Amino acid sequence: MTHTMQAVALTRRGNIDALEPIRLPISEPQAGEVLVRIRAVALNHLDVWVRKGVASPKLPLPHLLGSDIAGEVAAMGPGVEGLSEGTKVMLNPGVSCGHCERCLSGHDNLCRHYQILGEHRWGGYAQYISIPRTNVLPMPEGLDFVEAASVPLSALTAYQMVFDRAQLKPWETVLILAAASGVSVNLIQLCKLVGAKVIAVASTPEKQALALKLGADHVIGSHEDQAQAVKALTAGEGADVVFDHTGADNWQRSLKSLKWGGRLVTCGATSGHEAVTPLNWVFFKQLSILGSTMGSKADLHKIQKFVQEGKLRPVVGHVLDFAQAREAHGLLESRQALGKVVLRVP
Repeated sequence: MTHTMQAVALTRRGNIDALEPIRLPISEPQAGEVLVRIRAVALNHLDVWVRKGVASPKLPLPHLLGSDIAGEVAAMGPGVEGLSEGTKVMLNPGVSCGHCERCLSGHDNLCRHYQILGEHRWGGYAQYISIPRTNVLPMPEGLDFVEAASVPLSALTAYQMVFDRAQLKPWETVLILAAASGVSVNLIQLCKLVGAKVIAVASTPEKQALALKLGADHVIGSHEDQAQAVKALTAGEGADVVFDHTGADNWQRSLKSLKWGGRLVTCGATSGHEAVTPLNWVFFKQLSILGSTMGSKADLHKIQKFVQEGKLRPVVGHVLDFAQAREAHGLLESRQALGKVVLRVP
């Protein structure tokens, strides 16, 4: 193995030109760590936010983006057990201290020292990464590297939103915005596993068709009167739960789409972080607004079983070569992607 690796680094904050190919030293795995030869890395909107300086603006540069990683075990540090070189693996993007009360109670994504690969520490825009053993899982059988890289962050996010934050019930109706996005394609499938009725919002016929294929019961065009369309499909009641990661542009529409006593679960704000919330809507209709970030390490093991059993499938929209990282960012920002955008790593 050589001592250096190919990487695409964030060299400054700004547009896609801030991503530049460079060579970096390969880090040796320390005690309890695994060195993974990366074969595929999937993109998330988090990559765009970090690149622009919206998220973690004080990170030292150069920085490696990329939260969703699949590859092979290349080497192991002292004390690592249960793996062998060449094992195909996918990585949990959330790294925590492992010894605080929250970590030990299974809520590691609430750890005060929680870090996400590609945001707070170097991620997968490279050929190798050293990662704690607790973040390494065997790839689900039947998936290739591209599909496996499409699973972790978006599926973890969707899992916690559905099962932990919303605590969704089979008799409930949900509204899912941006239905063809990485998180939402998982939300649709998980909500249908629960048995809930799913109304999906999408901007194009192709995205609406994808939502229906994944199990959505109804689709709404993003330019329709969302609240009225939802009420028409729920006998005037509104949705029990709205899952929204689009942010400011749709915030009030999401609140209006809820029934009395409904819950809005948000995990992001792709259109902007500053939204106006009429508080009288919240207290008079007794609405709940619930934030959500990632999921626990244990959740990814449950997701792994869902994927293994064919109950949850990754949706890959675009596969590009590693050198096309800039083009991949352009696809995300233009909202052209159906599902995940993935880079193959040479």
